[in-house]
Amino acid sequence: MIAMNVEPTTLQLLWFCLIALLWIGFLVLEGFDYGVAMLIPVLGRNDKERRVLINTIGPVWDGNEVWLLTAGGATFAAFPGWYATLFSGLYLPLFLILIALIVRGLAFEYRAKRPEQAWKDRWDWGAAIGSFVVSLVLGIGFSNFVKGMPVQVADGRQGVHVFTGGFWSLFSPFALLGGVVLVVLFLFHGAIFLALKTRGDIHERAKAFALKVGLGAIGGGGVWLLWSNLAYGTGLPGWILMLVAAAGLVFAWLMVKREADGWAFIGTAVSIVVIAIGIFLRMFPDLGFDNSAAETPLNIVTASATPLTLTIMTWAAGVFVPIVLGYQAWSYWVFRRRLSVANIPDEAKEAEPVG
Repeated sequence: MIAMNVEPTTLQLLWFCLIALLWIGFLVLEGFDYGVAMLIPVLGRNDKERRVLINTIGPVWDGNEVWLLTAGGATFAAFPGWYATLFSGLYLPLFLILIALIVRGLAFEYRAKRPEQAWKDRWDWGAAIGSFVVSLVLGIGFSNFVKGMPVQVADGRQGVHVFTGGFWSLFSPFALLGGVVLVVLFLFHGAIFLALKTRGDIHERAKAFALKVGLGAIGGGGVWLLWSNLAYGTGLPGWILMLVAAAGLVFAWLMVKREADGWAFIGTAVSIVVIAIGIFLRMFPDLGFDNSAAETPLNIVTASATPLTLTIMTWAAGVFVPIVLGYQAWSYWVFRRRLSVANIPDEAKEAEPVG
């Protein structure tokens, strides 16, 4: 990637950092509930146990998705050139994410609408598969941002850029590894969250699974981080971030073994944060694009909205972001206690007839 004399303003830098922060919040918070959702059919051996797993994320999963919606909205408003190029060039992957998110949301909402176990099982697999697809596609997508997605100026449309790589170019070995690693990392993060939030057999099962999948996260994550720094590195900061991320995963695995669930969760959370920082460091200032074939670059300056728009957005964010953060922190505090099958009431065997 090339910078080509980029001199971003303070507001442009601020909004690039805020968008990165929104993605980091999404990856940490949605990461564990994607992991939990993927584990519903795996760790839940009967309906009550599956309801325990769902209830650990039930009060927060839709709030966690607000981070994704806000990141997309902020990108559209602050960097319309970035948003337009992404959504035109990556229409199919983004459409796949949308479908997976719809299926996942419907699974949580419709699971209890009918009493048949087959009905519930289908929706449980819908939640698991939807979460898997979103995690996989996001991992592939962020890996392509690390590589740099080739763009050029559209014919006869100065300032409008188009992605030139083609759909199949997105599935390089590096990108596919990134997708698999993100799935495994979310499974590790989610299993630790379940160990933190449950008691009894489910807790033991989640801990055992975390110890197994954690080894995959450490190994696969280590390979991806090393490959990223060797092929697309950002120098010393990238290597420091890599070591911190790897240390966070190893620390989390050791804490699971010692049954320090809270510290283990902090370990995976720190690792996800540091990996995301490294990705956005690589994306600056060209926003994850390769401008080598573009007459004018697509970057933090050329993709930006007007100074007035960024100023209005900054004032609005200053008012509403603390309110949203406060409400979400309060909701996590209210639903902080551990759960077990003893907390799940028996469902009515048959609804009373109407009329």
